[in-house]
Parts: sequence; structure tokens; C-alpha cells
Amino acid sequence: MTEQKSSNEMWGGRFASGPDAIMEEINASIGFDRKLYAQDIRGSLAHAAMLAETGIITAEDRDKITDGLNAILAEIDSRKFVFSRKLEDIHMNIEARLAELIGPAAGRLHTARSRNDQVAVDFRLWVKDELSRTAAALKKLIEALLARAEEHAATVMPGFTHLQTAQPVTFGHHCMAYVEMFGRDLSRVRDAIERSDESPLGAAALAGTGFPIDRHMTANALGFREPTRNSLDSVSDRDYALEFLSLAAICATHLSRFAEEIVIWSTPQFNFIRLSDAFSTGSSIMPQKKNPDAAELVRAKTGRITGSLVALLTVMKGLPLSYSKDMQEDKEAVFDAAGTLELALAAMTGMVSDLTVNTASMKKAAGSGYSTATDLADWLVRELGMPFREAHHVTGRAVALAESRKCDLAKLPLEELRSIHPSINEAVFGFLTVDKSVRSRKSFGGTAPEQVRSQIRYWKKRIAKA
Repeated sequence: MTEQKSSNEMWGGRFASGPDAIMEEINASIGFDRKLYAQDIRGSLAHAAMLAETGIITAEDRDKITDGLNAILAEIDSRKFVFSRKLEDIHMNIEARLAELIGPAAGRLHTARSRNDQVAVDFRLWVKDELSRTAAALKKLIEALLARAEEHAATVMPGFTHLQTAQPVTFGHHCMAYVEMFGRDLSRVRDAIERSDESPLGAAALAGTGFPIDRHMTANALGFREPTRNSLDSVSDRDYALEFLSLAAICATHLSRFAEEIVIWSTPQFNFIRLSDAFSTGSSIMPQKKNPDAAELVRAKTGRITGSLVALLTVMKGLPLSYSKDMQEDKEAVFDAAGTLELALAAMTGMVSDLTVNTASMKKAAGSGYSTATDLADWLVRELGMPFREAHHVTGRAVALAESRKCDLAKLPLEELRSIHPSINEAVFGFLTVDKSVRSRKSFGGTAPEQVRSQIRYWKKRIAKA
């Protein structure tokens, strides 16, 4: 006779009580959505005030609900509140505790709303709050970059294409490139706040409600511009979460690019910068090592944030209107990405302020790889009226000659330059140094120190208003 397996054996050790335990495990969200407690209570306070104002509940019940919710907020803030997995989520945990505190009046709070619009308004409020925190963190990073750019507006370094020395630039100009990137990130944050500034509260389960509610009142009380305009979309929309993850992924990519440069610049081969011990670690076996671990971790965390974006896009891609339980998977991705981005922004701000610039190494490297070759070509065009394509060819021959002589362009004898083109004169040597090169790039947005300082002034004014 075949021995029958017990339910415990069938379901495994973790789910000792069988299918009910599995359902509880997959269904419960209180482990992570408890982060929404403050927003949930804010939403309920606004809803209760509106219900009383419209005559749907009495002022007495409103006052009981208000006192009870404020008591629960104090309990959670002081870590005295006991969360229950059996109550599934933050909404039911708070509602159950409210019933314990104030009795039957608690049951009237949920009039004219559903958990669908309740979670939608809670999550929107949380994302809006996080966007504001992201904006503040970006401003701090931009301000740190502006300070370093101003300090090094005339510090010469090599500019690269294909990670090969291209033309001399200044370190200030390089810092300002990241100001532009993070400035765009800040702009995306502001845009996202504007687009998410609509309240879904009052959409109820999916079709609105027959109660005479005032959605404009609750929207105003919660700091939204206006209520959403379609109840189906209100409860099924997660664009605000996707947009947060999208801008976070773009911002993290910018952080990662800068982190990669910090890693490269801090190597002995480059020796452009040095991070203090505050943002470095040593090796467990090699005592001479100083590793830029903070930059490496910023670079790595980009993968987590991008992964969160892809995960939520995949969750949402096949959902019919309106609400589906799949959307419970939205919060962990956003919470994790938000925390990761906050940490990465803080770390990068710290590194920007902390790093020491080796100006001598930068300047030496700026002159390598015949970086002023373009300046020679430009001089031939400007002074001799030579077509640029011909000037390009003449300059290429000059570079080949310098390579064969193992010297810089500025060290080639005049007679040898004239052997390439007889019209070249000694005035050319005034344009072949890295300092002259960067000072000559005066076009708007160029690397000339005066242009860099001009852009710094512009961004200081812009950030002050942001």
C-alpha cells in the first residue's frame, strides 16, 4: 500500500500549514507597504473631512476618526504599532486598529472609497514626496559640481573621444558637462511632479461612486493640483511610478558615467585625482592599494535601478483595465530604486567635494597625443586661408613628423614645418600649447575659462530658482 504524504510534506517546511500559508505569503504586502503609513493616514484624514463636509457622515464620527487616526500615526512613529500579516496590507492594518480605538465609527471611514483608489492616492503621495527629495539631492550635487568647476575653470586636462586624447579642455568645463546632465535630471523630476499632481481618491473601485463626494476638496487637502478625470485610469495608472523609475535610471546612468571616470582618474596610470580615506578602502592582501569603492558601488547600483524599471514595465505591459493584483508588485521596485538613488546621489556629492585634483598630472596629460593638432589646422585655415581639408592633410603630416622625432608639435623646428608647407611661420608656435588651445575655444559653451565661468554664473542663478 502506497503511503500517503501529509499536507506538511506536500507543501514543504516553510508552508507548514498548507495552501493557506502559501496564499498568505504571496498575498500579504504589509512587509513593504507599511512605508505608506503616513500617506495612508493623510488620505484617510482628508477623506473623513470631506465625508463630513458633504453630509455623508456626521461631524461626531469625523472627529472620532480624526482622533483615532492621529493616535495611530503617533503609535507607528513611536514604533509601538503592531503590524499583522493576516491583515494583508497597511490599509487594513490601520482600519483594524482604528476600529479597536473608536468602535463602529471606524467602519464609516471607508464609505465612498475602495482599496483601489486608496492605494493609488497613497502611492502617488509617496512618489511625489520622493521626487521632492530627489530634487533636493540633485541640487546639492549640482552645487558641489559648480564649486569644483569654479575652482578649476582654468585647470587644463585632456578631453577624450573614444577614451583617446582628443583636445585640451579644462577640468571646470568637464565638471560643467555633468552639471548639464544632472540639470536635465532635475528638469525631469520637476516634470514628473507636475504630471503626477492629480488625486485618484474618489475613483473608488473603478467606476466612481454614487455618494455626493467632493473630489476637488480632497485633492486640495492632499496638495494635488486637481483630481484625476477618469475613474478607470485612476485606479489602474502607474505611470507616475514608471516615470520615477525611468528618470531614476537615467540619473543613475549619469552617476555611473561619472563614477567610471573617477575610477579611471584615480588609477596610478592617470593620477588625475585622489579620493580621501572617507570614500576609499584598502586591500586585504596588498597594503599599497587604495580602492575607489564608493565610485565602484555607485556604478554598480545603476543595475539595480534599471532592473526595477524593467521589472515594473514588464508587470504593467499586459494588464487590462482596470485594477489587477499584479500592481502590488509596483512598490518594492520603487522603494528599492528610491533608496538606492538617494544613497548614490549622496555618495557622489560627497566624492565631488572630497576629491583632490592633481593639476600637474592633468596638464601633462593634456599635451599628450598631439592634442593641439586641431589648433594647428585651425591656424592654417585662419592665417593662411587654407581650405580645411588641405589643412587637415598638412597637420597630419606634421603629426607624423613629430612622431618620428618623438617630440610634441610645439617642439618641431620651424624649418621642418616649412618643409611640409613653406607658408608656415613662427607665429604658429603661439597656438600650439595647451593653455593657448583652451583659451582660444571661446565659442558659446566652449572650454575657454571665460566661457566656463559664464556657464557657472548661469547655473548658479538657475539652481537658486529651482
